[in-house]
Amino acid sequence: MAEKEIYLEVSNIHKSYQIGKKPISVLRGVNMCVARGSWTSLLGASGSGKTTLLNILGLLERPDHGEVVCGGTRHSALSQRQAGYFRNRRIGFIFQAYHMMPELNILENVMLPGRLNSPASSDLRERAEDLLDKMGLSSRLKHRPAELSGGEQQRAAIARALINSPELILADEPTGNLDSKTGNGILDIFLALHHQPTAPTIIMITHNHEVATLGDNILHLKDGILMELTDNVTA
Repeated sequence: MAEKEIYLEVSNIHKSYQIGKKPISVLRGVNMCVARGSWTSLLGASGSGKTTLLNILGLLERPDHGEVVCGGTRHSALSQRQAGYFRNRRIGFIFQAYHMMPELNILENVMLPGRLNSPASSDLRERAEDLLDKMGLSSRLKHRPAELSGGEQQRAAIARALINSPELILADEPTGNLDSKTGNGILDIFLALHHQPTAPTIIMITHNHEVATLGDNILHLKDGILMELTDNVTA
């Protein structure tokens, strides 16, 4: 099997927060390499640093020490404005809470990242409608988030994450608020996405080991330290 190109490289990441007078260390020297187009599952107990690590990978937070190189771009070299542009153009976020704008309908929510990127794009609406159709939501375009079920909102959130054709998908417990049947439907979408010829790189936080095994490899975080890499891909 040919060796895959490294897309994401994380070197000696440290992150702590000041709680009162006491610093709390959350990440304590995390290192990892992720292949382009792969699916990495991130397991760990609550408080192990999973979400903090995902936020750093997505340029939502900066590490205290260490470096992230994503698609050849060194995060530390980006200004705040450049980081925002990079995040919008090249990263798609999917959260456990759907983070929909309640005053916008579903079509408008999905189009929003594209409007931030290219407000005058003539094919943005067409792309959003196509993505929502693939998510089985073509009859719900004008509905607001409160009028949709949890599973429908998460499918819309996936469409929103894909609107700018990102290279990297960061998913934080995307099935955590869903019943098993609805959650399995969401995982089927991720599997289909993963098996596309030009699949994005996926990093998914999950507490469910069975869900984690759907990925190519599993990373374990414990007390802010990367403990183990389990390879799920056979040659």
